[in-house]
Amino acid sequence: MLDWKNRAGSAPERAAEPKSATRSYVGGLLFSRALATVVGLYLLVTIALGWYWSQEPELFPVAQNAQVAAEKEGKQMVVGYTTVETLKTVAGTLLNKPGGYISNDRFPPGLWMDNTPSWEYGVLVQVRDLTRALRKDFARSQSQSAEDADLAKAEPRFNFDNKSWVLPSSESEYQEGINSLSRYQSRLSDPNQKNALFYARADNLNNWLGDVGTRLGSLSQRLSASVGRVKLNTALKTEVPAVGEVPQVDEEVVETPWMQIDNVFYEARGQAWALSHLLRAIEVDFADVLAKKNATVSVRQIIRELEASQEPVWSPMILNGSGFGVLANHSLVMANYISRANAAVIDLRQLLNQG
Repeated sequence: MLDWKNRAGSAPERAAEPKSATRSYVGGLLFSRALATVVGLYLLVTIALGWYWSQEPELFPVAQNAQVAAEKEGKQMVVGYTTVETLKTVAGTLLNKPGGYISNDRFPPGLWMDNTPSWEYGVLVQVRDLTRALRKDFARSQSQSAEDADLAKAEPRFNFDNKSWVLPSSESEYQEGINSLSRYQSRLSDPNQKNALFYARADNLNNWLGDVGTRLGSLSQRLSASVGRVKLNTALKTEVPAVGEVPQVDEEVVETPWMQIDNVFYEARGQAWALSHLLRAIEVDFADVLAKKNATVSVRQIIRELEASQEPVWSPMILNGSGFGVLANHSLVMANYISRANAAVIDLRQLLNQG
């Protein structure tokens, strides 16, 4: 009887159990839907931001940009001012473009993006090279001259790790480099300051163009390797072949890994974007030297090839078709522009060496 009474007494509880289970199921379903909605919105926002941040900056008018900066600061447009201002603007674009500097991002959408960091690195390479040229050549009358103090501070700032997130961040170091360039530029344009100099000589320009040619040559090889190439090993061997013996030349297959093809492509676009602006600034500050060497057209030819490489990429991904296949090969197209620019750099250096 006791058991029967207990069972009878628990009937209301048993009747309430389905309702409780139903509420639990509905609550769990609503929570799952809410969570899925939040995750979906988050993904939509990050994808939209990623697309916006991946837009490459437009080309800007170099001479006009320098003129506006000089008027704003109340400075004179002395020789070297345009080059330094353009270098500052190119470096500042890394920090101030949509999304800012994202190579060191640790959270989405920057964490998921790899094309824009490659573009940023390409720009950074050219910023580093010209900053070193300023410190080593352009701001010194001869090899025994003392280097400029602000340029000596700027170069190591730009050579800081490009993926450092904090303590210190890459952005803070690069901003310090820009600030050092600004101090040098301010002294350069001040007629009362005699310790800031800029020597627009053919030998100084030739030294920097040597670095430019090296960068472009390397990019051309890496871009061309997207389809795989049989390359002769150009490494020098120590042994000397016997008289009458034909030297053995090794062959090797060089091919860019599939996952790195788009990285090389966007690094090349970044270098070409930065270099096109820097050469326009060089054309302004070295106008007399280029005119005497009859080399102005050569500089403009380099700029034309580099700017042609900045045409929009309409494909959603970088295609890697075979050389004469059905699909396009964006890397080979870019390699064509880079190679032509490099050939023009070689011709320009020869003109500067003459006379």
